[in-house]
Amino acid sequence: MRCRHYLMLLVLAALAGGGWHLVRARIGSTALAGTAHDVPKPHVDQPPHGGTAVGLGDDDFNLELVRDAASGTLRAYLLDGEMEEFIRVADRQLDLEIDRDGRRQTLTLKPVADPVTGETVGDTCLFQAQADWLKQADHFKGVIKRVAIQDRTFKSVPFTFPEGTPKD
Repeated sequence: MRCRHYLMLLVLAALAGGGWHLVRARIGSTALAGTAHDVPKPHVDQPPHGGTAVGLGDDDFNLELVRDAASGTLRAYLLDGEMEEFIRVADRQLDLEIDRDGRRQTLTLKPVADPVTGETVGDTCLFQAQADWLKQADHFKGVIKRVAIQDRTFKSVPFTFPEGTPKD
């Protein structure tokens, strides 16, 4: 009986002082078995929007390319290495050197602000461009000219759309 009272007090104190993560830290996950926090989630390196993953560095970061053929729009999302968290950057544009059947051109993606997430130009994970040729471009090769993420800068990163870069 004493143990139950102690456990209840500990849970209430933890919730008041910071939430379930503190409860788990104080009494351990075995005492909370069966809660949503203890259900293991499978880790799958899949782009969250079903797009094309382009690896940056040694699995440090990813760029997800998502094409909307109807509007001729290409969106690029910057993500962590596991493609679970969005990474905001300060870049003012993202330039892709595109090779379509031997024709080279630069596609400049601009940052997208989102008032819902608080993202602004200069602090966003999403870049976007529109070009009519994207409406029919089912396959192309490209190079990310430059992108700065946290304290790293990636230059001349090749990719193939829609294949992306293979994950090990």
